[in-house]
Formats: sequence, C-alpha cells, structure tokens
Amino acid sequence: MKYSESLKKNNDFQLVYKTGTSYANRYLVMYLKENQLSRNRIGISVSKKVGNSVVRHHLTRLIRESYRLNEEKFCCGYDIVVVVRVNGKNQNYHSLESALLHLGRLHKVVRSKENEKNTNNID
Repeated sequence: MKYSESLKKNNDFQLVYKTGTSYANRYLVMYLKENQLSRNRIGISVSKKVGNSVVRHHLTRLIRESYRLNEEKFCCGYDIVVVVRVNGKNQNYHSLESALLHLGRLHKVVRSKENEKNTNNID
C-alpha cells in the first residue's frame, strides 16, 4: 500500500504549476512534477468560480476519495495538483473518478485499462 501526503503550501503549488506538465479534460486539469520522494503528494484546487464553499469542499472530497481508492494504480514520486473546472461542478463521483484516471493515463502515471485487464487475468 502506498501512502500519499497533501500539498499544502502555496510555494509547492506554484512550483508544480510553473515547472510541471499539464493535461486537461472536460472536468479537471492535472499538473504533474517529479518530487524525488518515495511517495506522491496531491493538492486539489477549486476556484470560487466553481461555486460556494459547500460545493467547493464537496468536489475536493470527491477528488480526494477517488484518488485514495485508486492510489495503487498511480506511480510513486510525483507532486500532483488537480484543478476542478467549472464543468465539473454538477458531476457525480464516477464522472470525476473517470476524469482523474484519464488524466493519470495521459501523464503515464496510471496503468491503462488494457494493462489492468492483463494483470487481472494473470492472477
């Protein structure tokens, strides 16, 4: 089991934004940067444009939970910042989880669906 930490400091977020790579889809934007650690650090950002504090906090919890449940699929040693777009406001858990895994596969830090099926068939 892998353990992750949260990115909390503004400097950490800014470093990932400036020097990391990013991919986006309809609901999320994911920034990624190697961190030279044996674990991932994840930060989630939801703008006030998305909604009030209740909506923002709800979306943050959904993203954090979807990452936690799929953490074993992610490679270690990265700082990850996930930004929720306005279109993600009314999405359910499964849509946001799918969007998160899609971006992870684009960054090549998450195993693809084919690899997961092959791994499951071997066992």
